[in-house]
Amino acid sequence: MIETRAEQAELLASFREAPGRAPHRLRVGLAMSTADVHAAQRLRYRVFAGELGAKLSGREPGRDEDIFDAWCEHLVVRDCGSGSIVGTYRLLTAERAARLGTFYADQEFDLTRLTHLKPRMVEIGRACVDPAYRSGAALMLLWHGIFDFMRRRRYDYLAGCASICMRDGGANAERVHQRVAQRHLAPIEYRVFPRHRLLPREARRGNDEAAPPRVPALLKGYLRLGAWIGGEPSWDPDFNTADLFVLLPLARLEARYAQHFGGGRPSQRDRRAE
Repeated sequence: MIETRAEQAELLASFREAPGRAPHRLRVGLAMSTADVHAAQRLRYRVFAGELGAKLSGREPGRDEDIFDAWCEHLVVRDCGSGSIVGTYRLLTAERAARLGTFYADQEFDLTRLTHLKPRMVEIGRACVDPAYRSGAALMLLWHGIFDFMRRRRYDYLAGCASICMRDGGANAERVHQRVAQRHLAPIEYRVFPRHRLLPREARRGNDEAAPPRVPALLKGYLRLGAWIGGEPSWDPDFNTADLFVLLPLARLEARYAQHFGGGRPSQRDRRAE
C-alpha cells in the first residue's frame, strides 16, 4: 500500500490512539497487509450486505470488493485488545484515480466542474464501523486518520458520497436534500449533476411529505466539518441509496475541528509521488 519502508514506519509512528476512558483501546492507521485489507472488506460486507441489504459481489464470499479497492489506501481502526479491525474507510488519491481513469463518484455524478480540483483531491468511501463500536470514538479516529493523511500528502479537497436509505422510495432523501441545500449547497462553480436522478415526487407511492427529514449521522458529521453538497442526489442501485456528493475544501474546515484534528498542514513537506 505504501511505497517505502520509511513511509510505513513514519505512518505507523503517527497512529493515534483513542482516549483511555473509551470502552475499547483503539488505534487508527493505514492497512499494511493484504490480511488487513481483507479484514476491512469482510467488515464492510457484514455492515453493507448484512445490515443494509446491499447487493455486493466480489472474488470471495463474505468480502465486499470492487475494482477500486486495489487502487485505494485502506484506513482502519483496530481494537488493540482483540486485534480485530472495527472501522474502515478507503481513500483514493488523485494520482491513483488518474492511473485508474476515474474516481468512484464519476460513476454517479458528472464532475466536469471539478476537473481543475481533481489533482488536489482525495476521495473517501466505504465508511463503516462495527456495531459494537459505534459510540463515536472509532469514527473520530477515522477522521483523525483522514485529515492526517491529507496534511502529510498535501491535498486540499476531500470528496465522497453520503448515502441516504431509499426504502421509502426516496421521499426522505428528497426532504434531506431540500433541507441541507438551504445552508450547505456548493457554489455554482462546484456543482455536480447526478447520472441517475431520483424518481419525481409524483411517481413515488406511499411517502409522507409532512414528515421531518431524517439526516444520516455521517452526512451531519460532514456538514458540521464545513462540507458542501454538490447538488441533487444520485440513485445507487447496488446499495439502494440516494447518494449526495460531498466536497470539503480543507480551507473550510471549521476552526474548532481543525484544531481537534491536528491543526494546519506540514510546512516543509512536498506531496509524496505515487
